[in-house]
Amino acid sequence: MFLELPRLSKIKKLVESKDFERGIVAIIVANAITLGLETTPGISSQTLTWLQWLDGIFLAIFTVEIGLKLLVYKSHFARDPWRIFDLSVVLISHLPTTGAFSVVRSLRVLRTLRMISVIPSLRRVVNGLLSALPGLGSVGAIMLLIFYVGSIMATKLFGEGFPEWFGNLGASAYTLFQIMTLESWSMGIVRPVMERYPFAWLFFIPFILVATFTMLNLFIAVIVNAMQSETEQAAENRAEQGHDERLQLIQEMQDLKEMVAALDRKLKD
Repeated sequence: MFLELPRLSKIKKLVESKDFERGIVAIIVANAITLGLETTPGISSQTLTWLQWLDGIFLAIFTVEIGLKLLVYKSHFARDPWRIFDLSVVLISHLPTTGAFSVVRSLRVLRTLRMISVIPSLRRVVNGLLSALPGLGSVGAIMLLIFYVGSIMATKLFGEGFPEWFGNLGASAYTLFQIMTLESWSMGIVRPVMERYPFAWLFFIPFILVATFTMLNLFIAVIVNAMQSETEQAAENRAEQGHDERLQLIQEMQDLKEMVAALDRKLKD
């Protein structure tokens, strides 16, 4: 046990080092390139064999990486959701690619998503998006209500004249979603409707103003606010870590000063 602790500390130092992190990022990028090359039309069988051989090497490296982290962190491994994500991706890659699991072969591309767990800035973006989900849920509920009311109104107003667009609740909802995205909304939908219902713009213009410009901006505002909070939290964590390191350094200097003073007293005695 005494010999194992120094070895584990060295492994932990290696796993948490910046060079190790950069190496894993480089391997993930190289793996993403090889996975993309496998989809190239007309690729020769020999080249495909080489690419699959490289893919196996990359998978072995990822497996060793996860194994080292399991060895270092042990029971604390599961406390970090990103480590669980990395472990899941690697385990999926080890499933057989024949028989009932043949569809799993296409899931190898999920290894590329490990870039998110390795690069801190990408992790902060994802964490910000996840923290924004409650707010986005509230905005989404309002959007759903607006679409439901709008779909009922559009079906009653324009369903008889344009059953392919507004014949029922589902068709109206899909058409209104297309209008919300501003894809061919004017010449493709609204103007043909206005030829039969001249005052149809009284419905569509307010809907676009509310659904497109107001509600979508609310979505963006919630996400930006969550991103800002995540960035501020990360800055506070870095500041606290720096403060703790300074306190530790001061304490070590004080201990060293006391040791020097004690040694000086012994020499005088």
